[in-house]
Amino acid sequence: MKGRRSARAPLIWIALALAIGVPIALAAGSEQLTWRGPVYILAGFAGIIALGLVLVQPLLIGGYLPGLSAYRGRRAHHRIGGTLALAVVIHVAGLWITSPPDMIDALTYTSPTPFSPFGVTAMWAIFIVALLALLRWRLGLRLRTWRIVHIPLAIVIVAGSVAHCLLIEGTMETISKAALCAAVLAATVKVMVDLWRRRTLRDSSIARP
Repeated sequence: MKGRRSARAPLIWIALALAIGVPIALAAGSEQLTWRGPVYILAGFAGIIALGLVLVQPLLIGGYLPGLSAYRGRRAHHRIGGTLALAVVIHVAGLWITSPPDMIDALTYTSPTPFSPFGVTAMWAIFIVALLALLRWRLGLRLRTWRIVHIPLAIVIVAGSVAHCLLIEGTMETISKAALCAAVLAATVKVMVDLWRRRTLRDSSIARP
C-alpha cells in the first residue's frame, strides 16, 4: 500500500503541473497576443494563473497533494490564498489601465459582456475571504464559524471563476481551458464531499454512547 502511494505521488504532481502549465503554455502561443500590449498580456496571464491557484486550493485543504502534512497543507493554503488575491489585483489593475470604461462597466455590473458579472462576483468573494483570513483571529472567528463563512464564498469563487473563464473567447485554447475548469470543479466537489463525510463520521462517533 505504501509503495502504491509513493508511486502515485509523482504522478499527482505531474498531473497538477500539466493541468495548470499546459493552458498557460498554449495561451502564450496564441496569435491574439500579437495585437495586445504588455500590460494587457500581463493582466490576462495573471487571470490564468489565478484560475490555476483556484485549482490548488481545494487540493491543499483536502490533503490530496502528497508530501505535505496537514499543517503544511493549511499553511500553503493560506499563502496561496494571498497570492490568488494578488493575482486578481494584477488582473483587474491591468485591464483598468488598458480600458478604464470597460472596467467601470464590469465593476458596476453594467457591462454587456456575459462573462463580466461572474468574474467580478468571484473577485469580491476572493477579496472578502482574504480580508476575513487576515482578521480572523482579531474577530475571534472559531473554526466552525470560519467554515460556515468560507465554504459558501469558496463555492462562489469557483463557480464564478469557471463561468468567467469559459465564457471568454480569448488567448486560452478551448480544450485545455475546459479541462482546467473541469479539474477545478471536480477538486472542489471532492473536497466538499470528503469534508462533509469526515464531519459526519466525527459527529456520529461523538454521539455514540
